Amino acid sequence: MTTAASTKESTGIGPLLRGWRERRKVSQLELALRADSSARHISFIETGRSRPSEEIVLRLAEHLDVPVRERNSLLLAAGYAPRFRETPMDDPSMGTLREGLEQLLRGYEPYPALVVDATYDVIAANRGIAMILDGISERLLQPPLNAMRLTLHPEGLAPRIRNLREWRGHLLHQMERQIALQRSDALRAVYEEVAAYPVADPGVDVIDVVEADGSRSSVPYFALPLRIEHDGQLLSFISSIATFNTPMDVTVAELAIETLLPADPATVKYLQSAGS
Repeated sequence: MTTAASTKESTGIGPLLRGWRERRKVSQLELALRADSSARHISFIETGRSRPSEEIVLRLAEHLDVPVRERNSLLLAAGYAPRFRETPMDDPSMGTLREGLEQLLRGYEPYPALVVDATYDVIAANRGIAMILDGISERLLQPPLNAMRLTLHPEGLAPRIRNLREWRGHLLHQMERQIALQRSDALRAVYEEVAAYPVADPGVDVIDVVEADGSRSSVPYFALPLRIEHDGQLLSFISSIATFNTPMDVTVAELAIETLLPADPATVKYLQSAGS
């Protein structure tokens, strides 16, 4: 009886809500003001003295920016049915979405772009990505392709990345932030795998661009670039990530579209020449 009571106490809506509130560093009063409730009501929910309505659960989750998947968990913990579906990408109902994503990726060519899910498995990619991946280990190209594994594995892109330590640190920090804000064992497993890869020093990074006449010109980067060699050419990209606004499906909520924007004129010229 003690075990059952303890389990219920630790998995009910109260502890889950308190956990999300503390992750977001929001006080009971601040959350109450945001959600048009009262600090007393929030306190009663967190201590199990009050059972929240389905509406207030969703409202609190929205103001705490709880991921869509975890909103279903909050609803279940409060005794309600999940509100958000999780539709497989190959479901016929996702046909319009798939076509839209593929059209978006094609439209970005010759520059690289891809779509990944919550664990960085590649859902779709364009020819710009295929060009960058040319020549890496075949075993890494077996499905499901994982963007973090492809980038950081010693048999992947890692040996070609001139600023590997900086870029690796950026990617690992990005995953750490996601793990801190989500309860994802799958994402943590990917993180632990790629963080354990050995890091070889690819050499001193070159921060100047070599012009056609052999001269060097400095580029004022506005964000950390990915600097990667391809067929003897040093390419520089700035990464941009987009997600869907107000998704109503768990699968869609966890999709991210990453585009690699050329960071210098030499990269633009090379990609346009390669894509023509």
